[in-house]
Amino acid sequence: MDTLKKAIVTEKMNALSEKLNQYAFFVSKDSNKLQIRQAVESTYNVTVLSVNVMNYGPSYRRRFTKTGIQDGKISAYKKAIVTLKEGDKIDFYSNI
Repeated sequence: MDTLKKAIVTEKMNALSEKLNQYAFFVSKDSNKLQIRQAVESTYNVTVLSVNVMNYGPSYRRRFTKTGIQDGKISAYKKAIVTLKEGDKIDFYSNI
C-alpha cells in the first residue's frame, strides 16, 4: 500500500513549515496515523512528533452550458499534517 500520495506545496504550507515545522501530504484513504508516521520517517529520514489527519468528502459541481446542465464530482481525499522535531527539515525542491 502506498501511504503517501504527494506533498502539498502551497504558500500557506510553506509558511507553516517555516514557523511551526509542519508539512502536509495527501495520503491514502485507508491509512492511519501510525502508517503515515512510519512512511514520512522512512522516506525523508526525519523524526515525526505528531500527525493530524483530515478527511474530506466529495464535492459536487454543476455547470449550466449551452448544451444543458453538466454534473461533475471531485473525489474525496484524506490530508495529513505532520509536525517534525525541532531541527529536522524536508526540502521538496532539492531534486529540481
